[in-house]
Order: sequence, then structure tokens, then C-alpha cells
Amino acid sequence: MRSEAKIGKALQLLRQAANLTQEDFELVSSRTYISTVERGLKSPTLGKIDQLAHVLGVHPLALLTLAYIDKLTPKEVERTTAAVCAQLLDILSAK
Repeated sequence: MRSEAKIGKALQLLRQAANLTQEDFELVSSRTYISTVERGLKSPTLGKIDQLAHVLGVHPLALLTLAYIDKLTPKEVERTTAAVCAQLLDILSAK
């Protein structure tokens, strides 16, 4: 699956979990833009991901991480976040 489609699916999943409509993002984006992202037709910039995450009430990394989780199970969430955490700690310890 292309990264645009992955981010779109993650956005849609988080939006539905938060019980938000596409129109609820009107302060940061149009409903048309949200729809095109959710359908994988557009890829949001990092700045836009930050804005979308704010509306969703999640950290931007939650949106990005969800896009790259292979299977949405507690074990897969734990595995993916542990891998990201380990990589970040490795980078910090190399400073």
C-alpha cells in the first residue's frame, strides 16, 4: 500500500474513533481535502499532519505510527512503538 493510502486510512480511523466528521476539520482544512487524503489521493505535509492531529486530539506521531502499523492489534501496536522508541533512544545515545 502506498504511503498516501496508509496515512489516509489512519486519518479516517482516528477521525471515526473520535466521532468526528470531515466537516469538523474546517478550521484547518476543507472537507474536500480531508476526503482526498482519506482516499489516498493526496499526502499531507508535516505541518498539515500536525494540524490534523490537533483536531483529532492526538500526538502527530500517533497518526504517523498508526499509518505504519501492519495489523491493528495490541501486540502489533506494542511491537511498533517499542521499535520506534528503541530507535529514538539509540539516536539520542549517539549524540
